[in-house]
Amino acid sequence: MQRRFFATLLIALAGGLFLGASPASAFGFDDVADIARRQAGQPYQAPEERLPAALSSLDYDALRDIRYRPEQAIWRAEGLPFELQFFHLGGGNRVPVALHEIHQGQARVLRYDASAWNYGRQTLDTRGFGELGYAGFRVHHALNNPAYKDELVVFLGASYFRALGRGQQYGLSARGLAIDTVGAPSGASEEFPRFKAFWIERPAMGATALTIHALLDSPRATGAYRFVLQPANSTQDATQVDVQARLFLRGAAAGAAAVNTLGIAPLTSMFQHGENQPRARDFRPQVHDSDGLLVAGVPAGGAAAEEWLWRPLFNPAQPLASSFAMQRLRGFGLMQRERRFAAFEDTEARYDRRPSAWVEPLSDWGPGRVELLLLPTPDETHDNIAAYWVPATLPAPGQPLDLAWRLHWQGDTPTAPPSGHTVQSRRGFGWLDDKKPPPPAGEMQWQLDFDGPALRALPAGTAVEAVVTAPPVAGRDVARVLEARAYPHPLGGWRMHLRVLRTDPNQPVELRAYLRHAGGALTETWTALIPPEQP
Repeated sequence: MQRRFFATLLIALAGGLFLGASPASAFGFDDVADIARRQAGQPYQAPEERLPAALSSLDYDALRDIRYRPEQAIWRAEGLPFELQFFHLGGGNRVPVALHEIHQGQARVLRYDASAWNYGRQTLDTRGFGELGYAGFRVHHALNNPAYKDELVVFLGASYFRALGRGQQYGLSARGLAIDTVGAPSGASEEFPRFKAFWIERPAMGATALTIHALLDSPRATGAYRFVLQPANSTQDATQVDVQARLFLRGAAAGAAAVNTLGIAPLTSMFQHGENQPRARDFRPQVHDSDGLLVAGVPAGGAAAEEWLWRPLFNPAQPLASSFAMQRLRGFGLMQRERRFAAFEDTEARYDRRPSAWVEPLSDWGPGRVELLLLPTPDETHDNIAAYWVPATLPAPGQPLDLAWRLHWQGDTPTAPPSGHTVQSRRGFGWLDDKKPPPPAGEMQWQLDFDGPALRALPAGTAVEAVVTAPPVAGRDVARVLEARAYPHPLGGWRMHLRVLRTDPNQPVELRAYLRHAGGALTETWTALIPPEQP
């Protein structure tokens, strides 16, 4: 049923008849948005799974063994700067997406062709596959070497996608939309919207950008997306993806329950262990795709000054959510600030090459909050970190919510505050004299290193103040700062030595720390969340 709908839709699009368009009109974002608007007023129809048994039973390795033949890539024969390759259905990839090329304003179906695949060790009878469709696609471009087209971006699974800049390896992912990621008051679980159709514009010879349109669908929302990919080049290592989105919520008339949390520009990553949370018996000092959440903007609550906030990530014992309320958002991102190979010592995974992703709103998104979700993970194969923007006000069902943002996939020079930033934060004790009383129960110690232009510009002998607060929880003090002092780091920058006494082990503790001179902040605010000692 779902495939028949798309076939009918495509025939209408190719003939220029859909939505009353003339044959000469160019298909684009507004057409996809009109489809999303119409579908938002109708009950959700779950996609049908019609996988042949031979594909349904494939495991992860067997599915990876089926590869699209590079010589069959779309636009390779034309010698264009971008090429398309596809992912095969099978195993966990069970639902096809409708893929189309837009050329000279008209859309055509990119049909499945069994002969375009190398099935590796799999002995599959493809004669009965028919119009199977694709699980997703990837875009190739000469990113690092003009003589070879690397993978630039991948769209595969729900609304997930990820991109690369120069010298990077895949790490964290972005998503089109997140719904009730931390659950609804009614106990409903997270909803994963999916891109069910793509329209990819054929690039011109010598083009430096590629445009992709996508139709999003889920039980409670629909949406139209426009992605403009601008690959990294010889002058910058970051790839940029400009995103335009028009979202519609389904309402009671379409049989949909209310949305509690609408997550805009969501990012998904992994943190297993790191400098602030060492792991015994692992030879690698750190294992993570991202090491912190960076947020910039004007905080809610009447403050007029912009603030930069850094929250170190960790692998919690139980799910933990926190958020930063903002009156105006400048940006947020899951960042991989640690870029030294010695910090990871993994010659295969190369976590030192994983990108940071910075979300830059291209308009004023109004008040809302950046929400961070931490989940426990036993190993590095599971994503356990999510961050996204939650608008303070949701649109009425059927009414459009228009947003635009720029995604920066960054490498060795990620976004940072113009003054100073956190280099590392290490929790633990140094040498303890056994002739003296041990630290009191509940004491925690950190060594926080800061660096940046403002710190490097300080004259020798400048007095720098360590400012640390532990906000109360539910009106009660849960921690007390015992000591906070700052001194120059022998390798550059400054170090803060911090001692805090936890007074209630059953409550989470939030610490805020930064360096100050002459009444002005020299650095971003390091804002750590310490979970309760007892669940």
